[in-house]
Amino acid sequence: MWGCEAARPKPWEVDDALWAVIEPLLPKMERRTRHPGRRRHPDRLVFQGILFVLHTGISWEHLPQGLGFGSGMTCWRRLVEWTEAGVWPRLHEVLLAQLRSANAPDFSRAAVDGSHIRALKGGAKTGRSPVDRGRTGSKHHLITDATGIPLAVTLTCGNRNDVTQLIPLLQAVPPVRGKRGRPRRRPDVVLGDRGYDHDKYRRLVRDLGVKPLIARRGTEHGSGLGTQRWVVERAFAHLHWFRRTLGCALICWRRLKSFR
Repeated sequence: MWGCEAARPKPWEVDDALWAVIEPLLPKMERRTRHPGRRRHPDRLVFQGILFVLHTGISWEHLPQGLGFGSGMTCWRRLVEWTEAGVWPRLHEVLLAQLRSANAPDFSRAAVDGSHIRALKGGAKTGRSPVDRGRTGSKHHLITDATGIPLAVTLTCGNRNDVTQLIPLLQAVPPVRGKRGRPRRRPDVVLGDRGYDHDKYRRLVRDLGVKPLIARRGTEHGSGLGTQRWVVERAFAHLHWFRRTLGCALICWRRLKSFR
């Protein structure tokens, strides 16, 4: 029992297979020939440091030096660098394509939902949260396939209604390759709770070629949608550990490993 527990990989550990996917997506930084300065800390170790901070929730400056991941500020600067280079959306698309090659994504239906997060430092996409005593917050909006694979995630102010993000979420799904023919972008059906109950948005969803299956306000609970929508709530539990698109990519990687 104890041996099995000790052998379980940590959430911030990056194995060779995952690194083989990530490394080609990272921007190449040429070292200056004159006055090269200090050698850049290895990207793989820095990435593990980023995952350690995001998973544990510690501040960057408190990253333990003994782990070998570099300083917290090194990890933070590298995260900013890679985010600005668009690494995480590309990683997400690559992993979605690999999942589709394994016949994993189920586009017969998708589920959407929103989830509030605290935003203690404020920012452009924050607002008074209606579910957290008016504290400053943001909101993740997520769409998953029928099995809980995250297809897209967006961020808004905490006071933004879920229904206003239904169309942006559907439009944010990247082209999912991995098979011959045209890439897949739209599910057949999208499931939503009562927060998405608006006939205008039902029409807009149909205009995208998707059938809306959304609970009506005033109807009794237990309509059956909850038995199919729980997958998006499960995905949120993993997503909140990490940043938006990076979190989606890591969830996809965990699912992909189950097929290997």
